[in-house]
Amino acid sequence: MKFFLDTANLAQIKEANDFGVLDGVTTNPSLMAKEGIKGQEAVFSHYKTICEIVKNGDISAEVVSTDFDGIVAEGKKLAAIHPNIVVKVPMIKDGVKAMKWFSDNGIRTNCTLVFSAGQAILAAKAGAKYVSPFIGRIDDSGWDGTQLIEQISRIYTIQGFETEILAASIRNPLHIIKCAEMGADVCTCPLDSILGLLKHPLTDIGLAKFLEDAKKFS
Repeated sequence: MKFFLDTANLAQIKEANDFGVLDGVTTNPSLMAKEGIKGQEAVFSHYKTICEIVKNGDISAEVVSTDFDGIVAEGKKLAAIHPNIVVKVPMIKDGVKAMKWFSDNGIRTNCTLVFSAGQAILAAKAGAKYVSPFIGRIDDSGWDGTQLIEQISRIYTIQGFETEILAASIRNPLHIIKCAEMGADVCTCPLDSILGLLKHPLTDIGLAKFLEDAKKFS
């Protein structure tokens, strides 16, 4: 399973990249605004910088248009920033139509705001490179979001769809583990969730014991 970082924070992206486990980055307008990035020129420049940091990883850049012509026009501009850009398109009627256009014209897409298997099927039929089920938000509504990952994975396997399942809205390290169990191809999450996988009390106890015993030979 690939690890993507869900952020526009350059320091966190560099840290994850140096950690050696980063495969890509996902962003959205809210994450850009959080970093104080405003205006198309500044946003595009920021995307290019991210691509230069994560040299071999896909970088999802989200459109803000909701009509077909607007999505296509905006997506073409985003895709032109760097070869690693994947255009992030919402799961709406014109979004599906635009994803098919992008697929037919060699532009990769990430279908975002997916909350059902039916939506995931439409994204795959439209040729999306990635489909992004928001499992944390599903959990917030009282359901288990990881079950959707399992359902989509089963359908994609049976039907032979090549779209990759990108588990999004990850809240904690357990979400990452469950998504891996359920068949997600990619997990996008905050840096804290990835670093949380390092933690286990027995590791800390064992290391402390090893270091204490090592002093006896010095």
